[in-house]
Amino acid sequence: MSIIAWIVLGLLAGALAKLLLPGKDPGGLIVTTLIGIAGSFVGGWISSRFLHRPVTAHFFDPATWASAIGGALVLLIIYRLLFGNSRR
Repeated sequence: MSIIAWIVLGLLAGALAKLLLPGKDPGGLIVTTLIGIAGSFVGGWISSRFLHRPVTAHFFDPATWASAIGGALVLLIIYRLLFGNSRR
């Protein structure tokens, strides 16, 4: 996939991660979107590196989506743990 496809996938994965993990985010919509983009890269890297399941070049592959959403969820949880209490 091209870098544009990974960014679009990350945007959608970030939105789905936000739906799966509702609540207030310390950074708002833009930071959540950036976390989704980074999560798609991290999820793809973890999938190919540690799970020995390389991400295919197909945009609609379920494994690609699962790794992107999983990576976005992990980064969103870490972000909330690190910066979640800063607004109080």
